[in-house]
Amino acid sequence: MNTDTKKVSVVLDTNILISSIGFGGKPRKILNLALEHRLQVISSPLLLAELDDVISKKFPLLAENVKKIHKHLNKRFKIVNPKKSLHIVRDEPDNRVLEAALQGKCQYIVTGDRDLLDIGTYEKIKIVTPNDFLTLLENN
Repeated sequence: MNTDTKKVSVVLDTNILISSIGFGGKPRKILNLALEHRLQVISSPLLLAELDDVISKKFPLLAENVKKIHKHLNKRFKIVNPKKSLHIVRDEPDNRVLEAALQGKCQYIVTGDRDLLDIGTYEKIKIVTPNDFLTLLENN
């Protein structure tokens, strides 16, 4: 990735953050780029609340680390408060991802969510899988 240019701005969907924290692989590689200040990750209070909710319900072993996780994310992520409410995707929580990306002027949304991926692009924001995102970074 070319670090001489402006940092790529991206929203990492909750499923990508969960995968990166709990399982590793390409989602963790993306999160590590953010933690190394090589990406500007945008999030919102609603997306972080969703992350907490999913971790506490589905991954109780990770739940005890939520405060530590939040501390890191709040230091490295830019938190925005979307002013525009969207109703583009049928699964209402997915609209919060679009709202954060729009407010944060992102170039990308990285997700594993089929409904978001099917949109492909929203307001010039490319919606891609972790694999596609890493490929795009390598080619720039």
